[in-house]
Amino acid sequence: MRTLATAAGIALLATGPTFAQDSGDELTERAIAAAEVMNQDGENIGSVYVQETESDIAHVTIALTSIPEGVHGVHFHETGDCSADDFSSAGGHIAGDAEHGVRSAGGPHPGDMPNVTVQSNGIVNVEYFNERLDVMEHLMDDDGAAFIVHSGPDDYVSQPSGDAGNRIACGVIEAATVEDMPAE
Repeated sequence: MRTLATAAGIALLATGPTFAQDSGDELTERAIAAAEVMNQDGENIGSVYVQETESDIAHVTIALTSIPEGVHGVHFHETGDCSADDFSSAGGHIAGDAEHGVRSAGGPHPGDMPNVTVQSNGIVNVEYFNERLDVMEHLMDDDGAAFIVHSGPDDYVSQPSGDAGNRIACGVIEAATVEDMPAE
């Protein structure tokens, strides 16, 4: 039986982005994707990095600023397009054949992530491991993918998207290299 932490991803608070390393303390050359995240005013508010680990689990690092205080749903969406004012151009969650949410018997989606809690300073700096998300299959497919921050928390059960509210930030996922990743 999976635990909630395993099904949703293991959340670790971080002091800065870190990435999968091999036994020689070098960053691995596994598939890497990244997004520069913009708010609705078009301002860059941070980055998201996803690297496939040696165990084939996606390591997601989220480093954002200027997010309103509170709990926010974050997800990977099915289309790499943030052009609409409300970011609806990013489509729905990357769903595969699953229902939304870890509290749904048929869930979760590969694009579902645990909520982030933002303190009054507006900073999000977390790492997750997502065993359902495949960098090449889900993030780098023909129509790409996007990372979305929602105005409210994901309830982990409402279909099709967790009732997380409006989309307040968006980043188009693109291929990246180890050189693109920030130093630890």
